[in-house]
Amino acid sequence: MTGRLEGKVCLVTGAARGQGAAEAELFAAHGAHVYLADVLDADGDALAAGLREKGLHAEYVHLDVTDSPQWAAVSSRIDARHGRIDVLVNNAGIVGRGSILETRDEVWQQVFNVNVTGAFHGIRAIAPIMQRSRSGSIVNVCSIAALSGYPAASYSASKWALRGLSQGAAIEFASWGIRVNAIHPGLVETPMVTMAEHNRLVTGLTPLGRPASAEEIATLVLFLASDEASYVTGADIPIDGGFSAGAALRSIALSTGVYEAPRVDSAR
Repeated sequence: MTGRLEGKVCLVTGAARGQGAAEAELFAAHGAHVYLADVLDADGDALAAGLREKGLHAEYVHLDVTDSPQWAAVSSRIDARHGRIDVLVNNAGIVGRGSILETRDEVWQQVFNVNVTGAFHGIRAIAPIMQRSRSGSIVNVCSIAALSGYPAASYSASKWALRGLSQGAAIEFASWGIRVNAIHPGLVETPMVTMAEHNRLVTGLTPLGRPASAEEIATLVLFLASDEASYVTGADIPIDGGFSAGAALRSIALSTGVYEAPRVDSAR
């Protein structure tokens, strides 16, 4: 049986570690030729080499997503070799945790440069290449912080902006056969998420009662990248164990006795 991305050329940013690495590995396992883009050269090189040792098609490319000329160089290199790019995953992102009053100008700008401008540069560089094939899939990795108010000012605002960019791009490029979708992960077990007490509390508010694995997020990205999602564009898809469905209200209702959790009847 052929893979779900057999023969497709894919570029994943932030792919040296964590969630991006899981996406790149899954893409390669499903037959894609994957370019892993990051600034963590040693990690990215090692991961790509490991995938090649398994007989998969993977290469590492250095890419600072905030640098438009680097995007132009990387996209031109891939295009020159393959004549196309089928999938772009804008996964690269950083966290800013300060409140509005605590966030310094340089932190705000850095978070926006990576989380929003980086994706903008990528879409602008690669959409014209996809247009020649009259097809393509762009997946932007947002966050549940873009689905409601969130106290980390720069991070939340950047993910809301990326969400808006995703929907605008979906409309702009639909006539070119390019699909653009945004996913909104909740708590994910990756090196980027390191706050133990925060994680415990969020897990307690998550209806499924646990964080996601990076591989679970990658499975959704794989679907959106594949032809199985050929009629899906402009979508916002939470993947958060039910957190955005109103988990906080459920917790309040349980703690105040307004609602009782369903019990399993062992007699049945």
